[in-house]
Order: sequence, then structure tokens, then C-alpha cells
Amino acid sequence: MKIAYLDCFSGLSGDMTLAALVDAGANRETIESELRKLSLGDFRMEWLSVMKTGVHALKLNVIDLHLEQQAEQAKANPFRVLHSHPHEHRRYMEIVALIEAAGLSRRVTQRALAVFEQIGKAEAKIHNIPLDTVHFHEVGALDSIVDIVGVALALEDLGIEQLYCGPVPTGNGYVRCDHGLYPVPAPATMEILKGIPLRASTIEKELTTPTGAGIAAALVTQFGPLPGMTVESIGYGAGTRNLPDQPNVLRVMIGTL
Repeated sequence: MKIAYLDCFSGLSGDMTLAALVDAGANRETIESELRKLSLGDFRMEWLSVMKTGVHALKLNVIDLHLEQQAEQAKANPFRVLHSHPHEHRRYMEIVALIEAAGLSRRVTQRALAVFEQIGKAEAKIHNIPLDTVHFHEVGALDSIVDIVGVALALEDLGIEQLYCGPVPTGNGYVRCDHGLYPVPAPATMEILKGIPLRASTIEKELTTPTGAGIAAALVTQFGPLPGMTVESIGYGAGTRNLPDQPNVLRVMIGTL
């Protein structure tokens, strides 16, 4: 059986996971082509080769071309009033409909929807509202949707049957969300991570995002140390942090049990 092991010693997020899977061999042209089936507007995926505390890794940036154009217009004419992007925040049911309408393969659709359902249920509980009425903020943005569906596509491209994962580090300190300042892990992230083994960390930053937590909760079959496996390829996905004593990367190992 072909598996992937997420060695998330330095954090877990959607962009880190997708970049690591591509670095391990998933075909990024195929992934990008399939992602174009989603009605997300114009965007591009920027893949950067970076060094993180001595470790070479792949960094993914999802760029909204509408917002990029607005930024360029603002530089050219700082007195012009620009309107915000109308699709930055989406409802849970809107995202479900968007994914179901894309015509992706059955397992890709199921995996992507499972991640959003985990995040949606956590948000529903935190805000004490029905799942159908959940309104995503950060997770409803373009980049999060691309990350989550992209991870499902990458797993399919690699032929991954099961996903394994090490203990998840959350980090410490505070993070500013759309609703204000919250302790790390943020309420929704902590709700998603219930029942999942966590790794202690003294780092005063958010290491695991709601998207990363959702991927772990929805798609991982087993948590713990590296299982008995034959490793065939290894990928490193870079995060946005620059940590002093460790690389902010996610290591993914692909192989067979």
C-alpha cells in the first residue's frame, strides 16, 4: 500500500503540505490544470526554491490576479478608490457547491470536502451556529481553497492510499484572526485537533493553521512515529516563518508499508 507520512515537526499548513507533496513528486502542472476547473477567478501559483535554516524546500504562493492588479493600480494612482475583492470570504455551502461542480475525480472531491467539513464543524461549534450557515473568513479565501483542493489532487496524483502523520505542534503566543486576537492555538484550530496527539513547542508563533489542522483531522489514518515503510521519495514544503533554531518546513515521505 502506498502511503505518505507528514513529519510536521515544525508546523502544518495547507500551502506547506501541497508544496511538500509537489517536492516529493506530485505533478504540479496536472494539479494546476485541475484547479482551473474551480470557479475561483484568475489566479496563479508561484513556486519558489528557498532555504529554511539550511534546508532546501519548495515554497508555494497563491496569487490572486485581481488583487495583484489592484495593488499595481494603487501604486500608479494612490488617490484612486479601489474596491475589495468580492470573493475573499465564502460560506461553507458555497465552497461545497464550488467543489462539487468542478468535475474532479470522486476521491479528490471526497477528500477536499472532508477537510472543509472538519473545519466547518469546528467553526459551527465555536460560534454556536448550524454548519450550513458557517461563513469562512481566512479558510474561505482563494489561497486556502487552492491549498486544500490542491492537496487532494496531489495525493491522487501520487497514488496515496493512506496518510500518516506525526504529533502536531501548535506553537504558542497569540494570533490575530478576522474576529480579533486569540491565543495559539486559535479556538477553531484547537477544536479541530481534539483527539489528535500534539507536540510540545516553546515557539511563540502559530505553527499549525486551521487548514493544516483540517487536513490532519480529515485525511490522516494514523498519528504517531514514522511507520514501518520503504521510503521512495521525500519532499520539503516551506512555511512563511523564519525560526531561529529549526527550519520552518514540513517533510513528507512517500513510500510503501
